[in-house]
Amino acid sequence: MTPEDIARYRAETQGVKHVLHFNNAGSSLTPDPVHNTVVAHLERERQIGGYEAKDEAASRMQAFYSEASGLIGAAPDEIAYVENATRAWDMAFYSLPLKEGDVILTAQAEYSSNYLAYLQMAKRKGVVIEVVPDDNQGQLDVAALKRMITARTRLISITHIPTHGGLINPAAEIGKVARSAGVPFLLDACQSVGQLDVNVEEIGCDMLSATGRKFLRGPRGTGFLYVKRELANRLEPVFVDLHSADWPEDNEYTLAPGALRFENWECYYAGKLGLAEAIRYARSIGLKEIEQRVLGLAKLLREELSKLRGVTLTDTGTRQSGIVTFVKQGHAAETIKMALRAQGINVSVSSGDRARFDLLKRGYHDVVRASVHYYNTEDEIARFIRAIGEFK
Repeated sequence: MTPEDIARYRAETQGVKHVLHFNNAGSSLTPDPVHNTVVAHLERERQIGGYEAKDEAASRMQAFYSEASGLIGAAPDEIAYVENATRAWDMAFYSLPLKEGDVILTAQAEYSSNYLAYLQMAKRKGVVIEVVPDDNQGQLDVAALKRMITARTRLISITHIPTHGGLINPAAEIGKVARSAGVPFLLDACQSVGQLDVNVEEIGCDMLSATGRKFLRGPRGTGFLYVKRELANRLEPVFVDLHSADWPEDNEYTLAPGALRFENWECYYAGKLGLAEAIRYARSIGLKEIEQRVLGLAKLLREELSKLRGVTLTDTGTRQSGIVTFVKQGHAAETIKMALRAQGINVSVSSGDRARFDLLKRGYHDVVRASVHYYNTEDEIARFIRAIGEFK
């Protein structure tokens, strides 16, 4: 990206005038085209009615599926619009026909909400959860994963980029193991879609969940689910309505084909248009270019933080994302967050309680999470470093 490109993206991002935003892993600042799309549809709903505004925008609503599928290398009928990444992930996970004795393989850095779902299925149905160890770099050990697969293994479920750190798990290598073993692979891509160039065919996942509000720079309350067509058509959704299924006879129903069976009738239509616009905006820039910019800024941020006395970087993995986590000796992460906010600098805190097999195991109860995006600048990194350096 050229300096002129960055200047244009910042000119289209009103929030950069007010804050230094290093909380993109929480919720990015939306660009003008996304904001305008959402507001325009809400205005049409206000003026002519919600159903009527939806009908008026029918072709643009449908374009969401081609945009989302194009983003990740899928087909339009393999995409479902869902209200957030957690619900998208839930719709995939809870629709799998797991039974007593079936084994789920997951990672030490797994997202806490996902692990709670595993625990619930263990309690309800007697499934077995097995956590794959990390390698000496702190990422999932692919060789160990391969050794742990047995005839009882029914699912490999991994978070691509954990919410609490900069690790990028080796998704494509995991996908090769999953395909070779014939085991479904569910990828939580909540933090990776929008900052990395993600392609489901190259990764080899069968299901993928993503959100709008993070690195895609879309509206809150939006997300999508990818399910490979062959698998989608074999799965029974956890619930159905007259959008995801038809009622042709008194005692029969027919599920919608492909991923549409995981949607429901009522949704945030302004958000759907906004998410389509956010994806369009990202694709117009280029995901390879976005990835290069984000990872480059994060590398610079880590290098500069490592020079500060009392700062310890807490990210693991051989490849690291735009999420940068650290601790500062003598200062609680929450105290740092609030002090920075008073200076117009946004960061977040990752709690060890929500990463029991990772942060807590490594002795970190809370870490500061600073997450950059392509519209951030080197000057902002310098300002951030000065601010952290002032904590004595």
